[in-house]
Amino acid sequence: MGTGAQTGRAPVTLAQIARQAGVHVSTVSRALSLDEDVRGGVATETATLIRGLAEELGYQRDPAGAALRTGRSRMLGVLVPRLTDIVLATIYEGIDAAASAAGYHTVVANTGDDPEMQRRRVDALLARRVDGLVLGDARSDCDLVAELARQRIPLVLVSRRLPGRVSVTTDDALGGRLAAEHLLGLGHRRVAVVAGEPYASTGVERTQGFLDAFAKAGLPVPKSHVINSTFDVPGGRAATDHLLGLCPRPTAIFAVNDFAAIGVMAAVRDADLTVGRDVAVVGYNDVPLAAALPVPLTSIRSPMYRMGEVAATTLVNMLNGKPGRSRRLHPTLMTRTSTLGTPHPARPAEAAGQPLAPTTPPK
Repeated sequence: MGTGAQTGRAPVTLAQIARQAGVHVSTVSRALSLDEDVRGGVATETATLIRGLAEELGYQRDPAGAALRTGRSRMLGVLVPRLTDIVLATIYEGIDAAASAAGYHTVVANTGDDPEMQRRRVDALLARRVDGLVLGDARSDCDLVAELARQRIPLVLVSRRLPGRVSVTTDDALGGRLAAEHLLGLGHRRVAVVAGEPYASTGVERTQGFLDAFAKAGLPVPKSHVINSTFDVPGGRAATDHLLGLCPRPTAIFAVNDFAAIGVMAAVRDADLTVGRDVAVVGYNDVPLAAALPVPLTSIRSPMYRMGEVAATTLVNMLNGKPGRSRRLHPTLMTRTSTLGTPHPARPAEAAGQPLAPTTPPK
């Protein structure tokens, strides 16, 4: 059943369209279905006629009625730690756009990265009978995803991943290696990492990729130079205050998140040091703000919007009976003043008569 396009007008029904088109009401239902496979069962000329009549009469789908007939709400639930984070907001925009293109609505909820809040938000979304979930806040220290999988709730992880679960992420280990190889190519030997939260695959894998590249170069990073932090400016600042107290201090710092990197830059400035000359800084995600900072930030670009699109499309495909497949999208190094401000004053390899050539990112 549908609703009239004008106030006070009786709802336009499938039966009315069927009578004018001279077809059975089931044919109208199939022709106007949001499911491509169902629409494909109606001849092209007939489907075109039906859709034209539906538009002319002002027919509008009744989502509640459709849910009763099909057992689907055509809604996807989305969980994120916080929509005030531009990374998560951009990912959600991609989710919502792809879901809308497939005939689905999205309902988003913030969890604050808190396990108890995650459970309450999931329960609320399932109570609204969402057809599936896109989770942007998966934690390695929480059983929620495993419990949902046991209940056979269709779900896709986005941004973060967990072993054995369908996910759409950036290749975070590769991104960490790109950051390390950039700093190695600039001659940095004493480096440190603001590593993010230990329960998030983003921080863990970006950090590990960075550490692996330095270890491979014969320059293992001491554990004292790897500091966990929150994914925000205060977290990056606090971690850097500690790192700058090391003797000798690092000449470069990799932060696994751009906002943590901004905190790093603030701490460097407050220590009367210059970003890009005294301490090089690399971030991750390449949010739009990164290039517009007073000292533009070198960052690993993550395809955030695309990540959301692919996650939503993957979930819709799973709901239509297709197998889910994890994807890791390719990151890109974006070099700016925070690492290229001035030549690094101490380049040990060159001083020893061994020019250091930039390495080629792994494929």
